Amino acid sequence: MHLPWTVHGDGAHVAPGEVVAPGERLSWPRTIGLGAQHVVAMFGATFLVPILTGFPPATTLFFSGLGTILFLVITRNRVPSYLGSSFAFIAPILAAMGADVDDPMGAALFGIVVVGVLLALVGLIVQWGGTGWIDALMPPVVAGAIVALIGFNLAPVAKSNFEQAPLTALITLTAVIVASVAFRGILGRMSILLGVMVGYVAAVVQGEVDFGAVADAAWVGLPQFHLPANPFADSAVWGMLPAFLPVVLVLIAENVGHIKGVAQMTDASINASTGRALFSDGLATTIAGFFGGSGTTTYGENIGVMAATRVYSTAAYWVAGLFAVLLGLSPKVGAVINTIPPGVLGGITTALYGLIGIIGVKIWIDNRVDFTSPVNQFTAATALIIGIADFTFSFGEVSFNGIALGTIAAIVIYHLMRGIARLRGTDAPQPARPDQPPSSVSIGPRTK
Repeated sequence: MHLPWTVHGDGAHVAPGEVVAPGERLSWPRTIGLGAQHVVAMFGATFLVPILTGFPPATTLFFSGLGTILFLVITRNRVPSYLGSSFAFIAPILAAMGADVDDPMGAALFGIVVVGVLLALVGLIVQWGGTGWIDALMPPVVAGAIVALIGFNLAPVAKSNFEQAPLTALITLTAVIVASVAFRGILGRMSILLGVMVGYVAAVVQGEVDFGAVADAAWVGLPQFHLPANPFADSAVWGMLPAFLPVVLVLIAENVGHIKGVAQMTDASINASTGRALFSDGLATTIAGFFGGSGTTTYGENIGVMAATRVYSTAAYWVAGLFAVLLGLSPKVGAVINTIPPGVLGGITTALYGLIGIIGVKIWIDNRVDFTSPVNQFTAATALIIGIADFTFSFGEVSFNGIALGTIAAIVIYHLMRGIARLRGTDAPQPARPDQPPSSVSIGPRTK
């Protein structure tokens, strides 16, 4: 069978100043090794989402691998990317899991499916009309506020986990902080995973880990599947949707930023695949939501691996996707992941949720948002307070939480105030720098 990749040079070396393009590959042993490296890079972040939300880890790994393969097929092997679990889903999933509905997990999955469908539709619109309307809807001050409030809204969850085992949490947090600056290259990018490993060992020593379920789990088997709730059978499920809808905006920003980043490092023509990438991620998220997996997004961790190795071959991502599918077919792997105790999660999330918030601040800095402008001041200030304090508004069975209300506030306040300011000639917000698009954002443990 003819494979779509040509061998780069001698298949063993990448000369200084050169990169291995998406349509190229190194020798198969090296490509398999690079694929395994991509699995390691995504693993620390991808398994955290199901652990934090109560979803089955093996199922999430399975659908992240399957989603990556679908992404590569739909983008016609032009866009190197791994689709891992999106941290933007954590807050709405937690809200759904704690809601008064017949099937909390099913309600969360319904929200994920809706987000996936909407993202796929956005992909079709972008493929037809371009991304200009996205930049207009979400300028840097709005995009930064939305990302920041998603992270900071989760602070009480981090505190709750931390307080269950303070010593283990402190050891874990310290390990993450030290690893992020003590190591270079791939190890530095895996500070979250290294922190989990150190904290896990500390928890085992203190007797905080129960291995009973691991011994009972099979080595090979199908992951746990769970269908979305039927909103027509339980109308309260509709009330969960407002919490999920802002995630669509974050996934758009992540995908667009990923495409622009890869295009800048390889080939500008990759930008033409933005619509396909959005559609692919939407389809992957929809499929995952239908069967019990978490929503997916393009991963900044793997961009970091490509930048370090200068290998952008999509062949390596096929290997990574297949590896993830195989991991998802091992219930024992999922059982091991499920043994991670609250203390370890408390240490990790204290850093992780804060980093999500700081990524929003970084968007403002990178784009030189002018906070002497009242438009930008009130857009960010109001949205953040609503999100951090977790304002809620309900009518009937539909409830808007702090993330949904903060997102709405950021968009409405910005465009309302800017419209009035333009009409009155009282304010002129500084536009984004052309080399730092407002969509260049990654929700994860570390920006690249």
